[in-house]
Amino acid sequence: MTEKISRASGAAAVGDAGSVGAPVVVGNEPGSFARGVLAERHPALIRQVRDAFPYGRRQHEGLDALLHEITSGVVQPLAPEEHDHASWAAWGREHFGRSWYDAPFLWAESYFYRRLLGAVGYFGAGPWRGVDPFAPFKRAELRGDAVEGELRALDTLAEAPAEERATALLHASLWGNRADLGFRVSAREPETGAAVSAGLVADDSTTLWRLLPPGTSATVAVVADNAGRELIPDLVLIDHLLEHGHAARVALHVKPCPYFVSDAMTADVVDCLRRLTGAPGDAGRIGGRLWKAMAKGSLEVRTHPFFCAPLPYEGMPADLREEFAGAVLTILKGDLNYRRLVGDRLWGPTVPFAERTAYFPGAVAALRTLKSDVIVGLRPAMLDALERSGTAWRTSGTHALVQVRPQG
Repeated sequence: MTEKISRASGAAAVGDAGSVGAPVVVGNEPGSFARGVLAERHPALIRQVRDAFPYGRRQHEGLDALLHEITSGVVQPLAPEEHDHASWAAWGREHFGRSWYDAPFLWAESYFYRRLLGAVGYFGAGPWRGVDPFAPFKRAELRGDAVEGELRALDTLAEAPAEERATALLHASLWGNRADLGFRVSAREPETGAAVSAGLVADDSTTLWRLLPPGTSATVAVVADNAGRELIPDLVLIDHLLEHGHAARVALHVKPCPYFVSDAMTADVVDCLRRLTGAPGDAGRIGGRLWKAMAKGSLEVRTHPFFCAPLPYEGMPADLREEFAGAVLTILKGDLNYRRLVGDRLWGPTVPFAERTAYFPGAVAALRTLKSDVIVGLRPAMLDALERSGTAWRTSGTHALVQVRPQG
């Protein structure tokens, strides 16, 4: 697997050749979103992880060293004995010995999480091997009152017509952990009462459903983003696809190891399924159906090391490309997947989504709440309205999109 990903880095470089004129997002611009993540969010996360576990001296020393490096030092390579040293040596050869802020933002974020896992012994031979440093955060969210309310709301939604239910579930999966959205049929902002659709900067949901007519025998691939409160609506949407014949099989792709704090792994899928099956009413029935779907193979959890690589999807290895090519539609969830899909560059916002995803091996949909600077596929009138709003619409999480590129 590692060898396949290493070869993919060459493909990514070829893809960059067509992106002349769109600067790569880096963190060296004062006041930028990327700068804030590297300078503020990452150091804070180190402190949170330290406080979440009774780590020993070795883990504390590792975290201290990483904190010093990202705030005061230069990027250091992995030790030669690390299992993935060769891959990261290839991916980072231009960045080692330089400031973290001068590296491409996507690479710097990915490498930070790899180094954080190393600092706490996730890949080591000791007692902390395989212990997810972000598990307390994910499980706390899953046990929260907000999830309880959203699961209860499924009982009301169960009585809605199938089309109305499909729209509500798609929006719930799109907005993820947005406060108090839940699974309401007529989703509205809790404070203003404005329709949630008003926050959509692009909406190709009609095209998405047209690609998934009832009665299909096809496979749908879903590439998950976050665990906990965001993964539950993804699973509920998957149940709807299977129960109403929009897909005969769903392949749910998750991360192979902890990544970007809340990204979903197989263990998180299991936690969410247990949360569903233990709930009363329609939530419990959905959980039961999904549990059975796993047993009979109509729902399969998949993973691949590429999902934790600092590369755009344009550089995906051949085996993953083949898997996506076999799906009638691949749905990519979340902001990070979007950045990797279109390229983590400062594109002109009106560059067509279809143009930036033409390489993808099959029909592809992006469901994303905007939490970073990268955006394509906006209509000029929408862009003008957003720019005139004077808000941080690209990064605040108050806007979202559904963008679809049918297979050419």
